[in-house]
Amino acid sequence: MDNQHIAPLEAGKDYPTNWNEFLDWFGSEEACLAFLERLRWPEGFVCPGCGSVGAPYRSSRVRLMCRDCARQTTVTAGTIFDKTRTPLRVWLAAAWYLTNQKQDVSALGLQRVLGLGSYETAWAMLHRFRRAMVRPERERLKGLVEVDETYLALTDRENPISAVGRKSNTSKVLVAIAVELHEPKGFGRIRLRRIDNDAESCVVPFVQDSIEPGAQVRTDGSAAYRSLTDLGYAHQRRVMLGSDTPAHVSMAGVHRVAALIKRWMLGTHHGSVQPEHLDAYLDEFVFRFNRRTSNSRGLLFYRLLQQAMQTEPFTYADVVKKAPRKSSGR
Repeated sequence: MDNQHIAPLEAGKDYPTNWNEFLDWFGSEEACLAFLERLRWPEGFVCPGCGSVGAPYRSSRVRLMCRDCARQTTVTAGTIFDKTRTPLRVWLAAAWYLTNQKQDVSALGLQRVLGLGSYETAWAMLHRFRRAMVRPERERLKGLVEVDETYLALTDRENPISAVGRKSNTSKVLVAIAVELHEPKGFGRIRLRRIDNDAESCVVPFVQDSIEPGAQVRTDGSAAYRSLTDLGYAHQRRVMLGSDTPAHVSMAGVHRVAALIKRWMLGTHHGSVQPEHLDAYLDEFVFRFNRRTSNSRGLLFYRLLQQAMQTEPFTYADVVKKAPRKSSGR
């Protein structure tokens, strides 16, 4: 559908604008289900089995049955809320809190705000929402884009409860950074990725996944980026060795973002993030940074839940298992 035919979302009509409105909107599980159903099927119910479009038979307040193939489903089946035992009112309150905080949110903070009995519940909820913070169809960066890498020092004690009595290990993890630069000043969107090393085999795929061909890509003098011109990018190399211009001046964008990531990691999480979970935290950092100028927290809440309803299930077991390094773009 062409964007010009899509009616713009209206604050207070399509989503709450403040906490009092939130409480009015979501006073019951039925109200939460109705809102999520609208997000999942904005044009009306579509059977996940046969693809039939039409009003379903409602066998209960939760279960929907296709009138054509008789398949039963639920509003939350196949989403990050699939088979959850946590009330939807709590899930939506968590989404509201997550999107209404200017800074990052810790699992301990979420547990306290929502009155959750388990730290692990809050921790897993945050990880599921982080899973939904990446739109698969999002546009790649354009214009002038700086690219570099930075090391993050991580302590392997993300969960303070499970870490009791266990020795912590600190490791350094390499993260690739891409930052849009605005003229005459300012930054646009960013992309981040955990990578194994700074070799061409790692940094070039990151550039290709993150930046549109034809864009100007500014890097340091590393030979790892030498193939960018052949791949359709306008490559600008800035050799730092022996230069009179400090690196934080000649590559201001990536150095600024790197400093913010390290401050965020130490401030909210005290550096206590398991390396295999870093990808999820980077997703949240990108989500927040790219929406830092938004004046509508309610719209961010709407967008996060909209994406959550299109994101496949991600169970607690999926969260805690050792995750392999990602090879695709962010």
